[in-house]
Amino acid sequence: MGNNVSIGLLGLGVVGSGVIKLVEEHQEKLIHQLGCDVQVKSVLVRDLEKTRGVAIDQSFLTTNPDDVLNDPEIDIVVEVMGGIDLAREYILKAFAAKKHVVTANKDLVALYGPELQEVASRNKCDFYYEASVAGGIPILRGIVDGLASDRIQQVMGIVNGTTNYILTKMNTEGLSYDTALKQAQELGFAEADPTADVEGLDAARKMAILGRLSFSTDVDLEDVEVSGITNIEIEDLEYGKQLGYTMKLIGFANFDNQQLEINVQPTLLSNNHPLSDVKNEYNAVYVYGKAVGETMFYGPGAGSLPTATAIMSDVIAAIKNMRLGVSGNQFVEYHFKKVLKTPEQRFGQYYVRLHAKDEVGVFSSISTLFNDLNISFKRILQNPNKKAETAEIVVVTHQTSLENFQKALENLNELQAVLEVNSYYKVEGDVAK
Repeated sequence: MGNNVSIGLLGLGVVGSGVIKLVEEHQEKLIHQLGCDVQVKSVLVRDLEKTRGVAIDQSFLTTNPDDVLNDPEIDIVVEVMGGIDLAREYILKAFAAKKHVVTANKDLVALYGPELQEVASRNKCDFYYEASVAGGIPILRGIVDGLASDRIQQVMGIVNGTTNYILTKMNTEGLSYDTALKQAQELGFAEADPTADVEGLDAARKMAILGRLSFSTDVDLEDVEVSGITNIEIEDLEYGKQLGYTMKLIGFANFDNQQLEINVQPTLLSNNHPLSDVKNEYNAVYVYGKAVGETMFYGPGAGSLPTATAIMSDVIAAIKNMRLGVSGNQFVEYHFKKVLKTPEQRFGQYYVRLHAKDEVGVFSSISTLFNDLNISFKRILQNPNKKAETAEIVVVTHQTSLENFQKALENLNELQAVLEVNSYYKVEGDVAK
């Protein structure tokens, strides 16, 4: 390796433009840190004529992937084109050509991360993907390097800015879901088709990646149970406020006794939990380690320069490895065989809102139903509607198994006095587990 490292970019959208800006503007710091020049040599684009958000010499642009993947002068390939199948094909070609790869592609890493890591290792190449989770927050490096000697027991995160923005507006301004979504789209925080964000799929992909690295076990995307925010009603946010909770879409992963629980779901978060203050499009990941205790990583979860910063941190790591002659050594076999917790092994508190007949003995029968399953109530709210002769009842349970809570829901639906179970959510209150 000489005094010049060349990068090839696959894609020149918002993030790719950010990478080029950082390489140009931080050249002096890169030379100081690495002792060599870092230059972008070739960029794969779909359309050579398109107007770019960054000044770049047209001669650097190509529509032929081989100009990046088979150029012997290019040391590192940065994949920021998105999509899955074509990106995977190009990355495998890059490894075959002995090139290191840095990607921001969470969809790809969630589905094929372990396979790509193995191929990279076989070819003595580095494969880094810091930018795939939580944009500019150095969460993956924090877990893999910073907490390397600890045993991480729990990871909870707000890892999707779109849903956090929508829920913040619903909670603070009383906007409906539809109005908040429209506002997020107008500001560029939500896509024209927001399905992947609002249904929790984007967060699930990130939690699969976080789970693998946090617990050294092979988490597949289908292991992550997912529910989104599209059915959340203002009433539940209002009751949440009365009870001291804030609604957030939370990615949750817990690992104890070598057993895994991992999910993404709307959660009523106690106002004393540090994640409850994370607002608008910001992301945060709370990590609980046996030795370190509580830590929280907070920052912008997307955007051109924040994401490009994470990509460049990976590029710098790959260059340092090249200079030390230790490339392709970061892959370690998973330490634990994956065992998913059953509903009887998963514990939590739950919020339930229901409508019942406003009659003598109704609440007593509901209480008995929960007591029979050893579920006690922590909080109770009851709002009678005299005109309709109904009552809206909200309860928050103490800790119980998911199995017992699911049985309680079934039994509630069969109780004649209960007209409708409107909603139920997990409650997260205590910080340390």
